[in-house]
Parts: sequence; C-alpha cells; structure tokens
Amino acid sequence: MDRLDKYVEQTLIPAYTREQTRRRHPEYARLEHKARYYRRTGNLERAETLRKERQQYPSVDPYDPEYRRLLYVRYADDFLLGLAGPRAEAEEIKERLATFLQTTLKLTLAVEKTLITSAINSRARLLGYEIGVFKADRKFDAKQRRSINGRIGLYIPEDVIQTKRKRYLHDGKVMHRPELRNDSEYDIVTRYQWEYRGLVEYYGVAQNLRRLSHLRYTMETSLLKTIAGKNRTSLVKTLKHLKSKTQTPNGPRMSLKVTVEREGKKPLVAIFGGLSLNRRKTAGKDQTPQPYFSTRSERVERLLKGECEVCGSKEKVEMHHIRKLADLNKQGHREKPLWMKIMIARKRKSIPLCKQCHMDIHWNRPRTKRHGNRRAG
Repeated sequence: MDRLDKYVEQTLIPAYTREQTRRRHPEYARLEHKARYYRRTGNLERAETLRKERQQYPSVDPYDPEYRRLLYVRYADDFLLGLAGPRAEAEEIKERLATFLQTTLKLTLAVEKTLITSAINSRARLLGYEIGVFKADRKFDAKQRRSINGRIGLYIPEDVIQTKRKRYLHDGKVMHRPELRNDSEYDIVTRYQWEYRGLVEYYGVAQNLRRLSHLRYTMETSLLKTIAGKNRTSLVKTLKHLKSKTQTPNGPRMSLKVTVEREGKKPLVAIFGGLSLNRRKTAGKDQTPQPYFSTRSERVERLLKGECEVCGSKEKVEMHHIRKLADLNKQGHREKPLWMKIMIARKRKSIPLCKQCHMDIHWNRPRTKRHGNRRAG
C-alpha cells in the first residue's frame, strides 16, 4: 500500500490542488463593504442589520472554479479522499485510482464500499466513524463570527449504537445474560465495564458521544438483571445494593460498584459507569486510564484463595493468562502439563500460579528440583 500512498501524494494531490484560498463571495463582500461604511459614519444600528443580513451568505464562494483541494488518509486497506471540487472530478479521481490499483498493484476496488459522498448532505464512513462537514449558521464565536461552518466533524453512526444495544435486548426488551450467572458479581461488573469503556474510549472524539448514554442505560439494566437473577432477588434491591457515587476528574458520577475485601491486601473494586461522555479534543492514545477504575481480570474466588494451583505455594501468587481455550486443546505427542490440564478442566483462560511456576511456563522449563516436594504433575 506504500505505492498507493506515493501515487496519491505525488500524482493525484498535486493535480487536484490549486490556489491558496477561495475568492470572496460577491454578495457577502458587498454587504460587508456597506456595513463598514455605516459603522465609520456612526450609524451602528444600520451596520448591525447589515452584519446579520451578511451572515445569510457564505463568506467565500463555495463554487470557486479556480480553487481545488484533495486530502488523503489511509489505515491498512481502508482509505478516504476528501475533495473540494465538483462531482465530475471525484468520478475522475475514482477511475484513476481504480486503474492504478489494477495495473500496478493487481488489486480491485470494492464497488459496494468505494462510494462518492457529499460531505454536506450526507456522511462518509471510515473505521467505524461517520465523517461530515459542519453547517451551522447560528454558531458564533466571541466576535459574532460563524465559527464551525466548513469544519470536519466525526460522529458515531446510529446503526453502530443500535447494533451494540441488540446484544442486551430480546424482543425489544432489556434482558439478562444467563451465560454470566456462574461468574461472581465482581467479574460480571468488570465485563460490562470493559465493553462500555471500550466504546467510550474509541468514540471519544465523536461530536455525538453523548448518544452512548442510551446504550449505557441499556447495559446497566442488563447488568442489574443478570446479578438479580444470579442472587434470585429483585432488580430494585440489586440497584440499592450496588448503587454508588464515584469521584472522577469530571466530578462525581453515579455508578454501580462491587467491593471484595481481602485480608492484608487492598480490596478488589469493580465499577460500571463513572466515565465522562464529554467529547475529547484529542485521540484516545493521548488519554491515560483514570485511577478510579480497576482493570483487574482475576477470578475472585481463586485470587482470594491466594494459592498456586500447581504447587500449592502461597508466596507471590500471580495470574497466568492465555488468548483462547482452543490453544490448550491442540494435539501433540507430549503429555500436557498439570497447569494446562487444570485450565482445560475448568474451561478458564486464567490460572493463579506462584512466581516460579509462572516463569517455568513462560520459559518452557521442566519442573526444577525446588518443585520436588510439591504436587506431582
């Protein structure tokens, strides 16, 4: 794809980029000149009337035939070209791209995905975002100038929100998740928070980030129904039991909180919610996880036990994780070690181990002499 980047940057962009700025809109310029005259002569009321009338027109000519701009962005095999120009030139660029990809890279453009979209009347799609152009004549800055017209905006697609909500719905009603009933309350809350936090972080720069509040309510109701079903109690009682106020950098937030006390150690805390839906001006990579949220993934019961499940040691117990259970069931001639048998039997992707056993797994070492007085493997 590097050759595609060079072709666009060295051939297409220079060919479709002309002039530094657009020419002034003639009617806007005429009214501005008259308003300046009345302001100099002291007729401020008439000047203000002309200023408001002037703002019914764009300050520059959006159809300036001498002005062109072409911008390009790519991520993996997804790319977006932004053209300030007529649709005919957009069709021409598409044809040139298709020809280059077919003749040079032996690739074919996906017809159903390669679309020409007007950024003013609709929005383009890239990497799960909708991208469009602002049009708000009543949005002013401190000097009463239109401040956002023509700027690019990022949005969460409505179908993405509805698709995420469907996971927690059945026949249009919020439902519990029976597959989580055997997990602890801590694990249930942690899982819901991961799913919700992932969306908030990914769409943090979207203009309509607050639309996720509807999804949050759906997820919160599903979480409460799941825990209520697990404990065989009502949703209202579960809400009273878990409801809490969490302090965040954006002020206090209502949330659901589970605390697991541990003797001689800090308690385990799982929180659902507590995330601000205020739009960020920078990407998620510039943000750091807030200290009020715990990202632990341990199984509570086994962690509280504080014992290595291979050798029985209670010193420096830590968690070993794998990507997926299917990795444990691969056929081989060698006998599976004890830690692998335990994970297969329990169908868990994590297991508590002492530091020595953990290091033996990662370094693929046989059991050392120090393990001789421990459980047989």
